[in-house]
Amino acid sequence: MEFGFLGLGIMGKAMAINLLRHGFKVTIWNRTLSKCDELVQHGASVGETPATVVKKCKYTIAMLSDPSAALSVVFDKDGVLEHINGKCYIDMSTVDADTSSKISEAIKAKGGYFLEAPVSGSKKPAEDGQLIILAAGDKALYDEVLPAFDVLGKKSFFLGEVGNGAKMKLVVNMIMGSMMNAFSEGITLAERSGLNPGTLLDVLDLGAISNGMFKLKGPTMLQNSYSPAFPLKHQQKDMRLALALGDENAVSMPVAAAANEAFKKARSMGLGDLDFSAVHETLKAPDHSS
Repeated sequence: MEFGFLGLGIMGKAMAINLLRHGFKVTIWNRTLSKCDELVQHGASVGETPATVVKKCKYTIAMLSDPSAALSVVFDKDGVLEHINGKCYIDMSTVDADTSSKISEAIKAKGGYFLEAPVSGSKKPAEDGQLIILAAGDKALYDEVLPAFDVLGKKSFFLGEVGNGAKMKLVVNMIMGSMMNAFSEGITLAERSGLNPGTLLDVLDLGAISNGMFKLKGPTMLQNSYSPAFPLKHQQKDMRLALALGDENAVSMPVAAAANEAFKKARSMGLGDLDFSAVHETLKAPDHSS
């Protein structure tokens, strides 16, 4: 099977390399072309525009940063729509359901096939092929691309109509963002009240609220180390989109709203490109030493 791959950020790059390692032919495109060099060494070909990639490959996967990037790759000049007739497009970006539906309708109107398939998991699961794939849309297309999904992820879900994948992803990331803020507050409270935060991590890990995120992020947060597995600016975008979904469905979400404000504060402090666990920095006491 040959795949096109649009978008070589933290996630896209790891996913495209996985496909190459497992014997898939991959033609890549990225807005910043220099990001393609490493993948060429792994055997990828480069397409000059999204349109060229779609023209060459029956299946094209996109892994883009946000709704505006996802839309521009499809609708702009030299975009996906120009050669989509008879071709298949799998958008694995995290966007809102409206964006997904817009892309789906445009692709189907031009005679193409569409599947949304956002993923749960960040840099390490992407590298290890351990993502959770939340697909929705064209079931026949889902069945066709399962061999690729099996390489990229540990489990794939088919959730029905377009929009359901986007919504499931936003709900999961909303919970994750809220949990990260509660975790940060707990670590800070332990430190300020004279406890050893490392011991807090051990206690949490043995109890009912033990989870992979605390285990992974806790030790690095104690070292104030925030190398981006999942950039904070993207976490805040997901909180914003989840809160909008709450508005649409009249769901009151005070915890998520407070978490969103904390992520916005972190962005205003210049922490947007760091890992989302850097929201921990918003709780630090201001430095009065200067």
